[in-house]
Amino acid sequence: MTTQSGKAPARRVVLVANVAAGSLVDGGLTPEFLRGRLEAAGLAVVPEPRPDAPLPERLKAAASVPGIDAVAVAGGDGTLACAAQVLTGQDIPLGILPLGTMNLLAKDLGLPLDLDAAVAVLATGTARAIDAGEVNGHVFLINSVLGMPARMARHREAKRGRMGLLDGLRMVAGLLRHLGRYPRERATLTLGGGTRRVRFRALAVVCGDYREELGQVLSRAGVDGGHLTLYLVETLSAARLVRLGLGFAIGEWRRLAELERHETDALTLDARKTLRVMNDGEVVLIAPPLRYRLHRNALRVLVPAEDPR
Repeated sequence: MTTQSGKAPARRVVLVANVAAGSLVDGGLTPEFLRGRLEAAGLAVVPEPRPDAPLPERLKAAASVPGIDAVAVAGGDGTLACAAQVLTGQDIPLGILPLGTMNLLAKDLGLPLDLDAAVAVLATGTARAIDAGEVNGHVFLINSVLGMPARMARHREAKRGRMGLLDGLRMVAGLLRHLGRYPRERATLTLGGGTRRVRFRALAVVCGDYREELGQVLSRAGVDGGHLTLYLVETLSAARLVRLGLGFAIGEWRRLAELERHETDALTLDARKTLRVMNDGEVVLIAPPLRYRLHRNALRVLVPAEDPR
């Protein structure tokens, strides 16, 4: 739509900035600064309705503002998953300012990580639909992980934004301790019409699948592939951990004997206890059975107008 002057009207957005996200937590950026950059790019920034509420409530309130063209979210992958919880299945697109530690979703979408370029996408980009995964009502856009990685995440959360060399060494020591100390998780897996008991050190359900190419560690092949991919690692010694790491680095890991892989659009994981699940880097406790399913093309996201797909 254009005005009588021939210019498109300014896109109206609500900005929700997670001040706990990687690039904001150290005070380098503030919501006020981001708002100024959006307005300087020609965006009409609508005031956030509930800026002092918990993040999920802020996002719900932002999405309910009438007449907006997008909800612009500043934060990392966990923040974006929280936004997806609200926006999946709605027409309102998600605008992304990738200000987290890893920014894996932004990279998978081909979004610029530079702040000004990301703001330009909010102003001039186009919306495309991507897949979303869900487990018991919790939406994830990248992966849902159980086992050792989910347990290790609590150490990372405790040091978010202020991890030094000593903290890194402690993380490595904790990883080695987890390898030998904790028993494997036990569960009953229902997949593709079959049910069996499994034990695992790590299990991941990926929205789509990872790219198996040199140097493409944790990079997905697409965001609208129409399937989930299950990875299961039954045992994980220090040697196998190194072998897996090298396999990811050089792009040769799917055929490793210690790694089980299946493509599916749904699976169920049952267990006797509540499970610690890490969805897009954020840990939640979920009572079993865990019912995973895929929502195809369920979330609209702003991407560069020249998005090559």
